[in-house]
Amino acid sequence: GRAPSKDSGVRAGFVFQDDLLLSNLTVRETVMFSALLRLPEEFPQQEKEQRVEATLKALKLQDCADTLIGSHLRRGVSGGERKRTAVACELVTKPSLLFLDEPTS
Repeated sequence: GRAPSKDSGVRAGFVFQDDLLLSNLTVRETVMFSALLRLPEEFPQQEKEQRVEATLKALKLQDCADTLIGSHLRRGVSGGERKRTAVACELVTKPSLLFLDEPTS
């Protein structure tokens, strides 16, 4: 055959059952952190910000976007909002396939 192109193959995302989110970041900061780490450097900052905002809107996270994730010691977002934030961290990269480990647990 031929050499694979940069765009060939499936870009998959995976959301673990037990999320690992930084408790001292807001929902928006958490999704932006994922975008900054995982999207190509060539992507303009404005496009990354637009993707983050679109993802927050799609998962109905706008109302809690500026709320801290929180922890067992510090009140933060609800369990459902926390799970949707973990999903948003994957969706912001626009994977062609997304695996969810017990998404409703």
